Amino acid sequence: MQVCPEQAIGLGVPRPTIRLIGDPDNPRLQGSKEGPALDVTEKMQVFASDTAAKLQHISGYIFCAKSPSCGMERVPVVSDSGQGLGKIGVGVFARRLMEALPLMPVEENGRLNDVALRENFVLRVTAYARWQSLQQHGLTVAQLQEFHRRHKFLLLAHNQALYRELGPLVAETDKQNLDENSQRYIALFMRALGKPASLRNHRNTLMHIQGFFRDHLESDDRQQLSKVIEDYSNGLLPLLVPLEMFAMFLKKYHVDYLLDQYYFDPYPRDLKLRVGL
Repeated sequence: MQVCPEQAIGLGVPRPTIRLIGDPDNPRLQGSKEGPALDVTEKMQVFASDTAAKLQHISGYIFCAKSPSCGMERVPVVSDSGQGLGKIGVGVFARRLMEALPLMPVEENGRLNDVALRENFVLRVTAYARWQSLQQHGLTVAQLQEFHRRHKFLLLAHNQALYRELGPLVAETDKQNLDENSQRYIALFMRALGKPASLRNHRNTLMHIQGFFRDHLESDDRQQLSKVIEDYSNGLLPLLVPLEMFAMFLKKYHVDYLLDQYYFDPYPRDLKLRVGL
């Protein structure tokens, strides 16, 4: 689904140039030449709110970088007289949409050229879609527990502090507090995945997973796996190499707790998003 907010509110094609003016935290959206005579701030805010109400089912959104309507961040803001302020803000449409749908993963088109940001965006979209599917069919305590269990290593790789906070939250959830706890859970969950996992956290996660094979691997295999993890942590190998080794050992030894962990397959493998990590 593609949306052009500026065209949707009647600016047409071609259309006059618009920009953010005034307070960076609450700017007006006005014509570059026309000034207040072409002020579409309220129109854009209303359209954004109406759009958000129709997009509850989607799992991610891509904005247009530096657009005064759709820029997610770093949008130039000028003074009422048109002079540069050296300040930046958020596009009017983007701000209202993100406020209305705070859990939905968002990203800018230009930033998706970055391998790590692109991989993390798709990872978040896929994880959020799984959560939306559970909610659509009625979330249960057991499903919340299973959702958390299958995402444990993914959370560990992204944010260890929130990982430690989410476990007790799930453990204390019952039928009486399910609605409240699940809302808090998914807010923390999406925040945990908000940034790409660091190399250090991936290394710690891989070493933690390695412990599950302690009673299965021969000495040579253990040493080889340790060497691969160490080479990855030193930047000599991509993440895909230790993951493929684990996939081979999982297929051979069937370690039940690991078989369905989303850390190994956070999204469709044919996307090949981990090749450059």
